[in-house]
Amino acid sequence: MSLTSNSAEIDHLRWKKFSVLNDGFVCLVDCMGDDAAVVQAARVSYGEGTRKTSDDRTLIRYLLRHRHTTPFEMAELKFLVRVPMDCWRQWIRHRTASVNEYSTRYSVAIDSMQSTVPGEWRTQATQNRQGSSGELPPEIGEQLSADEHHFHVQARKLYLDRLEAGVAREQARKDLPLCTYTEAYWKIDLHNLLHFLSLRCDEHAQQEIRAYAQTIGEQIVAKLFPVVWEAFGDYRMRSMNLSALDVGVMQRLVARPRPVDATTWTEVDFLESQDPSWLALARSRERDECRSKLERLGLLAPLANGAS
Repeated sequence: MSLTSNSAEIDHLRWKKFSVLNDGFVCLVDCMGDDAAVVQAARVSYGEGTRKTSDDRTLIRYLLRHRHTTPFEMAELKFLVRVPMDCWRQWIRHRTASVNEYSTRYSVAIDSMQSTVPGEWRTQATQNRQGSSGELPPEIGEQLSADEHHFHVQARKLYLDRLEAGVAREQARKDLPLCTYTEAYWKIDLHNLLHFLSLRCDEHAQQEIRAYAQTIGEQIVAKLFPVVWEAFGDYRMRSMNLSALDVGVMQRLVARPRPVDATTWTEVDFLESQDPSWLALARSRERDECRSKLERLGLLAPLANGAS
C-alpha cells in the first residue's frame, strides 16, 4: 500500500471551525506531514530494504503497536481553540505542546461563557471522586441553568464596570468565572497529540474536554492521517492492556471447571481466582478494573446492579 499526500485535505480543513459545547470551537491552522512522513522517518533507521517485507500501512501499524514513537514526532499540527478556562486547565496539563493564549492583560476578556442546559447537569459519582455519573432531574436542572445565567450576567457586568471605572485589565479580570472562554494557538507533534487523545477521549475523561478531543480526532486527525488513525483506534482506543496480575487471574479462572451449558464464569469463580494481594481489601480499584476487562472479553457476566 502506497500512501498519498494530504495537502488537499489540509487546504480544505484549514481555518474551518468545528463547534464544541455552546460557543467553543477547534480549527486547524496548519499541518506539517502526513502518513507518508511517518513512514519516511522510520525508514531512515530501517533502510529501503524494509519495503521488501512490509508496505507502508503495515509499517505504521508496527510502529504504533510496538510504541516506536519518534517517527510520529516528525509530523506536527497547529490548532486554534476556544475553550472554557476550567477545561483549559486540564488541557494545559499536557506540557508537550507550544502554546500562545489570548491575554486578558492586553485585551478585554472574551464575551462568552460556557452555559449548561437543564438536561446536562450531572451528579457526583460515588465510586470516583473526580468524576460524574448520571443526570439530575430536569426540574432541578431548570433552576440550576436559570441561576447560572443570572450569575454569568452579573459577573460580566462586574468586570465591565471595573473597566469603566478605570481599573487595569490585569486586575479587573480576577473575578471572572472559570466558565469564561479563552482562545489559544496549540501546536503539537503527532505522537504527543495521540497521547492527548488517548487520555481525553477515554470514557473516564470529563465530558467537556472529551468533546474537544473527539472533535480533534474524528474531524481533523482522522482525515489528515487516516492510516495512523486506523492503527491508533486498533492499538490504543479499542485495545486492552493486561497487567501481570490480570493474566494471573485469567489463568486461574480458565483452569476452573465450568458447567457445559454456562457461557461465563460466576462471580464466585472470579473472587476465588483474584490476585492474593487483593484478598484483604474491601475495595480494590485494580480488582474492579480486572473484572471490567473480563466482562468485556465475555468471560464474566455483568453484575446485576451494573456496579463493579
